[in-house]
Amino acid sequence: MDPNLDQDRPMRVRMAPSPTGPLHLGTARTSLYNFLTARHTGGTYVLRIEDTDAARSTVEFERDIIDNLHWLGISWDEGPQVAGGDDVGSHAPYRQSGRMDRYAEEAHRLLESGRAYRCWCTHEELEAVRREQEAAKEPPRYNRRCLNPTDAERVAFEADDRSPVIRFQVEAEKIRFDDVIRGEVEFDNALLGDFVIVRNDGVPLYHFVVVVDDEAMEITHVIRGEDHLSNTPKHIALIRALGYREPRFGHIPLILNADRSKMSKRKSQTAMTAYREEGYLPEAMVNFMAFLGWSPGTEEEIFTLAELTDRFEIEKVHKGGAVFDRDRLDHLNGVYLRAMTDEQLALRLRPWVPDAVRDDDLRHIVPIVKERLVRLADITGLAAFLWEPDAVVSSWYGPELLHPKKGGPAEARAALEGARGMLGELDDADFSAEVIEQRARAAAEAIGAKAGDFFSPIRVAVTGRTISPPLFDSLELLGRERSLARLEIALEKLGEVPA
Repeated sequence: MDPNLDQDRPMRVRMAPSPTGPLHLGTARTSLYNFLTARHTGGTYVLRIEDTDAARSTVEFERDIIDNLHWLGISWDEGPQVAGGDDVGSHAPYRQSGRMDRYAEEAHRLLESGRAYRCWCTHEELEAVRREQEAAKEPPRYNRRCLNPTDAERVAFEADDRSPVIRFQVEAEKIRFDDVIRGEVEFDNALLGDFVIVRNDGVPLYHFVVVVDDEAMEITHVIRGEDHLSNTPKHIALIRALGYREPRFGHIPLILNADRSKMSKRKSQTAMTAYREEGYLPEAMVNFMAFLGWSPGTEEEIFTLAELTDRFEIEKVHKGGAVFDRDRLDHLNGVYLRAMTDEQLALRLRPWVPDAVRDDDLRHIVPIVKERLVRLADITGLAAFLWEPDAVVSSWYGPELLHPKKGGPAEARAALEGARGMLGELDDADFSAEVIEQRARAAAEAIGAKAGDFFSPIRVAVTGRTISPPLFDSLELLGRERSLARLEIALEKLGEVPA
């Protein structure tokens, strides 16, 4: 381990998303791991917004990131609490755009020490070098043409109106570090080549600013995705050149698709907002994400955020990729949904139900859909028949869907007419699921039909679907008049049965 690594400092971890897109599932998982690590150890969790990409960074994306982290229950001790809002904490600024003077100072210090230099090479010249190296089967890296230019060359470059970038001079050395998750890791920096740290327009680049920020914020542990592992030797080289204290690094496994390819927004649903809009609960998402690379070492699978905080240890995160299993997420979400009281679930369902549906009516709907819900948004497919107009519900099916599994239009008509007569005999006081079921079974028996064949045309007529919440509860909630009206519409759809 590097002797400059200070192990006695209080733990400070950070999450540093870029507001150039919505909160990604992988970013949310990394944020969760940092949060759990800080809370488990009594450390400090910092949120830093990396907004140096002015062309792509927006307040809207920053809001999406912050709002979704809050929705998950993830909080931080330092950083912006609301999009575009003031910073909280003693290590401000917490947006990179506010630290530009510091970056310029540190870049100048590297130039003065000889660890960085100006490079005037054009894109075309760099491409030509790259092609030559490729033809010679050499690793692509900068050929240091501008490392020690003559005065005449410098004058010529400036006369040609070239704006230089600043390159960091990489020493040919082995970089070793003790990764919190992976153990000892070694890279040969001789293979890197000198890389750009400041563009020719003066804008500093990621590898440079992230190192300056971590030092300015006294970050002790950098916990990030495995895709950053190859960046670490660059960062350590910069840290040592600048004389900074070296943090501990920990690289968590990538999230993989079922085919073990890397999860990306091009191939997968990655935006946290999309899961939120589908009706996944934040408790289920947190529980699910925690297990994408970690396990408690037991058969337990349901944890609150507080329980995860108590049990989570970053050192026990797995090295191998974590496969995203949508079925498991659905299972967890269903477990959390069914653990709620009907009143709690009604409150969660409210955003997915039209305002015209009264709260009292919604509380009566919950018991008949609760066992079938996987996501909150499923309420629409399961119960929309209760609030949609009769004409809309009837448009969801054709006459052939009214036919029972073992029968045709004649059997469907017999069932619908039997149901119409049976329901017509009930008054509003008797219109309960229990009474309706009792009468319906008797009506089926009276015409010699099996219960299933008798019930299926009725189900389609009143719900518009072949699969629905319990039929008799559905009829009770729909009410006598609307149930009879839908049976009439279904009978009209069937038309005259051919002789």
